[in-house]
Amino acid sequence: MIKRILVNNTIRAREVRLISETGEQSGIVPIEKALQQAKERGLDLVQVTEKVEPPVCKIIDKGKYLYQLKKKEKKQSQRKGGETKGVRLRFSTSEHDLDIKAKQANKFLEQGNKIKIELILRGREKALQEHANKQIEKFLEILKNYTAIEIDKPNKRLGNRIVLIVKKQ
Repeated sequence: MIKRILVNNTIRAREVRLISETGEQSGIVPIEKALQQAKERGLDLVQVTEKVEPPVCKIIDKGKYLYQLKKKEKKQSQRKGGETKGVRLRFSTSEHDLDIKAKQANKFLEQGNKIKIELILRGREKALQEHANKQIEKFLEILKNYTAIEIDKPNKRLGNRIVLIVKKQ
């Protein structure tokens, strides 16, 4: 969430460290002079940070500054946590196909995502849980050849599926 920003006459400092619209530092100037420069250029004087003394202010359009803040915030929120990506296996998925799926899962793990491994059981396959668990173990062994992994949530049977979540160590 964007904090309340101080613009033009709401800035209460006597002096400010001024940054022009081109990004050049103009040094420490009185607030009146900074406001006058912003007005001459048809822009706003926006307080960028108050954590330092004197506060840093920039000559920029207020709307443009808010847009940049929202864009920056959105980019940071996208980076924070990885998503959960899915890999679906079948009871009779071949060794070569498991290898291809493991390579794809490795790409997901490298991007910081978790992997949800789903083995789908149909018909009589539902009775052969041991063979299904062996298929998942085989896939995990292939995946361990590419990267170090740890099981985030162990095998869990959900209806006709066996689900487990893996993340990178």
